[in-house]
Amino acid sequence: MLFETHNIVSPINQYIESVFHFKDFIPDHSIERVVPTGHIFIIFELDDIPRNTFDNETLKPNNTFTKVWISGMHKNYISISAHQKSEMFVIQFKPFGAYPFFHFPIQELNERILPAEDILGEEIIQLREEIYTQNDSKDKFVAAEKWLTHRFDTNKTPPNALLTVLEELQKTSATNYAEVIEKYPNTQKHLINQCKKYIGITPKYFQRILRFNEILHQIHQKEKISWSQVAYQCGYADQSHFIKEFKHFSGFNPEEFIYRDFNDDEPNFFPLDREG
Repeated sequence: MLFETHNIVSPINQYIESVFHFKDFIPDHSIERVVPTGHIFIIFELDDIPRNTFDNETLKPNNTFTKVWISGMHKNYISISAHQKSEMFVIQFKPFGAYPFFHFPIQELNERILPAEDILGEEIIQLREEIYTQNDSKDKFVAAEKWLTHRFDTNKTPPNALLTVLEELQKTSATNYAEVIEKYPNTQKHLINQCKKYIGITPKYFQRILRFNEILHQIHQKEKISWSQVAYQCGYADQSHFIKEFKHFSGFNPEEFIYRDFNDDEPNFFPLDREG
């Protein structure tokens, strides 16, 4: 399998989490659950295989996507298709990073996956065709970086006061949430509105997503897991609150999660119909 990443140039690298290209991916499943990470994605298929999303309960297909689509901020897990010999190119924005490129409030993308041309017009289809026709990953990255640089609007970058709060939320314990928010120089209502504009969700919900992903990081490939210790370290009031939150974001209770060996998988993608 080919997997290549690219270091984006300054200043747009401050707003892009990663850009990557993979080819000949061969999964051992056809449906996977994706849990929220706090990021916005532009996803290009380069193999002419339609992708599906599925109803989380019935796992019946509910939408189909081709060529290029946008995955907005999700508050809950989603179910998507995985395909043999697949090839994709992905732009992953930092939690606050999509607005300078999309130019509209990011909350409009909440809980949505939609064709990219509905948002970005014909130019994104043209970019997909350029990426599609390039044989080398390096040339694909050059095309994407050129487009991102063209789209970038310096007048729509998030204010420093908001960035400071988001940075503190990513570094500090959930128990210090109120202390972090109090440092914001404007009202809490103003902060909430700014968060919805730049990242799509409230600062409180953003921290919940961060905390859940920290849990996944802690238990990833651990040989022995103490759920009470994880709950304590992540600042949950008690273990029942921890279990409820874990199931909210993943769809599994912690014991089932370990029983199905999801702690050995990629931290945010979990197969639902793994062979064997």
